[in-house]
Amino acid sequence: MVRRHDLVMAFDFGMSKIGIAIGQAITKTATPIAIIKATDGIPDWSEIERWINEWQPRLFVVGLPLNMDDSSSEMSRLAEKFARKLNGRFHIPFEMMDERLTSFEAKQGKSSGKPQDHIAAKLILESFFQGHGFTPKRRTE
Repeated sequence: MVRRHDLVMAFDFGMSKIGIAIGQAITKTATPIAIIKATDGIPDWSEIERWINEWQPRLFVVGLPLNMDDSSSEMSRLAEKFARKLNGRFHIPFEMMDERLTSFEAKQGKSSGKPQDHIAAKLILESFFQGHGFTPKRRTE
Protein backbone atom coordinates (compact mmCIF):
# COMPACT_ATOMS: atom_id res chain seq x y z
CA MET A 1 0.00 0.00 0.00
CA VAL A 2 1.38 3.38 -0.99
CA ARG A 3 0.92 5.97 1.75
CA ARG A 4 0.89 9.73 1.36
CA HIS A 5 4.42 10.15 2.67
CA ASP A 6 5.94 7.34 0.59
CA LEU A 7 8.28 8.28 -2.23
CA VAL A 8 7.31 7.68 -5.85
CA MET A 9 9.85 7.44 -8.67
CA ALA A 10 8.96 8.47 -12.23
CA PHE A 11 10.61 7.59 -15.50
CA ASP A 12 10.49 9.29 -18.89
CA PHE A 13 11.42 6.34 -21.08
CA GLY A 14 13.38 6.86 -24.29
CA MET A 15 15.46 4.78 -26.63
CA SER A 16 18.70 6.66 -25.88
CA LYS A 17 17.95 8.42 -22.55
CA ILE A 18 15.67 7.83 -19.58
CA GLY A 19 14.78 10.68 -17.27
CA ILE A 20 14.19 10.00 -13.57
CA ALA A 21 12.37 12.10 -10.98
CA ILE A 22 11.39 11.49 -7.36
CA GLY A 23 8.41 12.89 -5.51
CA GLN A 24 6.06 12.60 -2.57
CA ALA A 25 2.29 12.40 -2.81
CA ILE A 26 1.69 14.46 0.30
CA THR A 27 3.23 17.58 -1.29
CA LYS A 28 2.30 16.60 -4.87
CA THR A 29 5.73 17.79 -5.97
CA ALA A 30 8.60 16.12 -7.75
CA THR A 31 12.29 16.76 -8.27
CA PRO A 32 14.29 15.74 -11.35
CA ILE A 33 17.24 13.61 -10.25
CA ALA A 34 18.95 11.98 -13.23
CA ILE A 35 19.19 11.21 -16.90
CA ILE A 36 20.63 7.82 -17.66
CA LYS A 37 21.78 6.51 -21.00
CA ALA A 38 20.03 3.67 -22.77
CA THR A 39 21.00 1.64 -25.80
CA ASP A 40 18.00 0.82 -27.99
CA GLY A 41 15.78 1.34 -24.94
CA ILE A 42 17.88 -0.87 -22.67
CA PRO A 43 19.18 1.04 -19.67
CA ASP A 44 22.12 0.37 -17.42
CA TRP A 45 20.06 -1.52 -14.84
CA SER A 46 22.78 -1.14 -12.20
CA GLU A 47 22.46 2.65 -12.46
CA ILE A 48 18.68 2.44 -12.04
CA GLU A 49 19.21 0.12 -9.07
CA ARG A 50 21.56 2.66 -7.50
CA TRP A 51 18.84 5.36 -7.67
CA ILE A 52 16.21 2.96 -6.33
CA ASN A 53 18.45 1.95 -3.42
CA GLU A 54 19.16 5.59 -2.62
CA TRP A 55 15.53 6.76 -2.65
CA GLN A 56 13.58 3.58 -1.74
CA PRO A 57 10.40 4.39 -3.72
CA ARG A 58 7.16 2.49 -3.06
CA LEU A 59 5.74 3.04 -6.54
CA PHE A 60 7.04 3.63 -10.07
CA VAL A 61 5.27 5.90 -12.54
CA VAL A 62 6.30 5.48 -16.17
CA GLY A 63 5.31 7.94 -18.86
CA LEU A 64 3.07 6.47 -21.55
CA PRO A 65 3.64 8.19 -24.91
CA LEU A 66 0.19 7.99 -26.48
CA ASN A 67 -0.67 9.54 -29.82
CA MET A 68 -2.84 12.66 -29.76
CA ASP A 69 -5.87 10.51 -30.75
CA ASP A 70 -5.34 8.31 -27.63
CA SER A 71 -3.99 5.41 -29.69
CA SER A 72 -0.86 3.56 -28.66
CA SER A 73 2.34 3.44 -30.65
CA GLU A 74 5.48 1.35 -30.74
CA MET A 75 6.97 3.71 -28.12
CA SER A 76 3.91 3.11 -25.92
CA ARG A 77 4.48 -0.62 -26.07
CA LEU A 78 8.19 -0.19 -25.32
CA ALA A 79 7.46 2.07 -22.33
CA GLU A 80 5.03 -0.52 -20.94
CA LYS A 81 7.64 -3.23 -21.46
CA PHE A 82 10.16 -1.09 -19.55
CA ALA A 83 7.63 -0.67 -16.70
CA ARG A 84 7.04 -4.43 -16.51
CA LYS A 85 10.81 -5.02 -16.39
CA LEU A 86 11.15 -2.47 -13.55
CA ASN A 87 8.46 -4.34 -11.64
CA GLY A 88 10.03 -7.72 -12.38
CA ARG A 89 13.51 -6.66 -11.29
CA PHE A 90 12.68 -4.58 -8.23
CA HIS A 91 9.25 -5.93 -7.15
CA ILE A 92 7.81 -2.43 -6.86
CA PRO A 93 4.36 -1.77 -8.35
CA PHE A 94 3.99 0.63 -11.26
CA GLU A 95 1.47 2.90 -12.92
CA MET A 96 1.52 4.19 -16.46
CA MET A 97 0.83 7.92 -16.90
CA ASP A 98 -0.16 9.67 -20.10
CA GLU A 99 2.85 11.81 -20.93
CA ARG A 100 1.58 13.68 -23.97
CA LEU A 101 3.13 17.11 -24.13
CA THR A 102 5.43 16.67 -21.10
CA SER A 103 8.57 16.49 -23.25
CA PHE A 104 7.39 19.57 -25.12
CA GLU A 105 6.60 21.36 -21.85
CA ALA A 106 9.99 20.34 -20.41
CA LYS A 107 11.74 22.05 -23.32
CA GLN A 108 9.78 25.30 -22.95
CA GLY A 109 11.94 28.07 -21.57
CA LYS A 110 15.10 25.99 -21.98
CA SER A 111 17.18 27.12 -24.92
CA SER A 112 20.38 25.59 -23.61
CA GLY A 113 20.09 22.52 -25.80
CA LYS A 114 20.72 20.32 -22.76
CA PRO A 115 18.67 17.13 -22.34
CA GLN A 116 15.43 17.67 -20.46
CA ASP A 117 14.33 14.06 -19.91
CA HIS A 118 14.53 14.35 -16.11
CA ILE A 119 12.34 17.48 -16.28
CA ALA A 120 9.82 15.50 -18.33
CA ALA A 121 9.88 12.77 -15.63
CA LYS A 122 9.18 15.46 -13.02
CA LEU A 123 6.20 16.73 -15.01
CA ILE A 124 4.90 13.18 -15.51
CA LEU A 125 5.04 12.58 -11.77
CA GLU A 126 3.39 15.89 -10.85
CA SER A 127 0.61 15.16 -13.37
CA PHE A 128 0.19 11.75 -11.79
CA PHE A 129 -0.13 13.29 -8.32
CA GLN A 130 -2.68 15.83 -9.56
CA GLY A 131 -4.73 13.11 -11.23
CA HIS A 132 -4.59 10.63 -8.38
CA GLY A 133 -4.58 12.73 -5.24
CA PHE A 134 -3.01 11.05 -2.23
CA THR A 135 -4.04 7.47 -2.97
CA PRO A 136 -2.54 6.35 -6.28
CA LYS A 137 -3.76 3.04 -7.66
CA ARG A 138 -1.20 0.26 -7.87
CA ARG A 139 -0.53 -2.13 -10.69
CA THR A 140 1.71 -5.17 -10.74
CA GLU A 141 2.26 -7.67 -13.51
